[in-house]
Amino acid sequence: MTEGIGAPKESGSPWLQAVAAVALVAALCAGAWASGALSDSSSVAKPATCSGGEPTTPAGKAHVSGAQLCKALNRPDLAELLGTPGQIAKTASGSDSSMGLLGGKDIPTPSAQVKFETYTVTLAGTFDGLPVAGSASLLGRGAQQRTVLGRPAVLYSDQTISIRFRLDGGDAQTGPGVPARVVSVAQNAKDSGGSFEVTLWRSDGLIPDDAALLRVAEKLLPTVPGWTAKG
Repeated sequence: MTEGIGAPKESGSPWLQAVAAVALVAALCAGAWASGALSDSSSVAKPATCSGGEPTTPAGKAHVSGAQLCKALNRPDLAELLGTPGQIAKTASGSDSSMGLLGGKDIPTPSAQVKFETYTVTLAGTFDGLPVAGSASLLGRGAQQRTVLGRPAVLYSDQTISIRFRLDGGDAQTGPGVPARVVSVAQNAKDSGGSFEVTLWRSDGLIPDDAALLRVAEKLLPTVPGWTAKG
C-alpha cells in the first residue's frame, strides 16, 4: 500500500529521481525508527511502586507502618544489592497486622514485600519487647548469633508457605514452600526489645545467598524510620 507516501513519478531526470529515491528511503527509515522508539518506550516495564497506604506513622503509635517499611525497602538499588542488577521490581506492598497474645494484648507486626524475577524480599518489624540476643537457641538447628550494624542479630533458615487456590471455589490448599533465609536485628543497640527482620527467598527454590541478605540488611535498616546509629 502506498497511500501517504510521496513516491516519485517515473518521468523527470535520473538525478532528480535518484534524489527523490534517497529522500523516500530516508523518510521510511526515519518512520520505522520513530515507530520502533515509540513501541519500545511504551513497552518498557516500570518498577513497581508501593501499595498499601501512605508512608506515615499510625496515629498515636510508636511503631512504624507497613507503608513506611515498603518505602524503605523498595529502594532503586535493591536489585543491585541482591546481586541481580537490571531486574526491576514486579510488585511492592506494605501491610499492617498484629499478633494476638493471651490476655488480649496485640503485638504490632508491620511488614513490606518487594518481588523480583529471582528474589523476593520482605522487611518486617516486631514490637514484642523481647531481646534478640540468645534467641538463636529458639530458632532451630543452624541458627547463628551475629552482630549486624553493631546490634545483636541472629541468622537462621525458614520456609515460605505455598497456597493453592481451587478453581471450583473449594478450600485453598496450603503446604511447604521454598527455603528462605532470615536475619533478625535488634531495634536498638541495648537490645531492650523488638526486632527488624529481613527475609529472602528465590523463585527457583534454591537456598538464598547469605551475603546478599546481609548486604541488603546493612544498607536497608539504617533507613527505616526511627533507626539511629546509637539507638
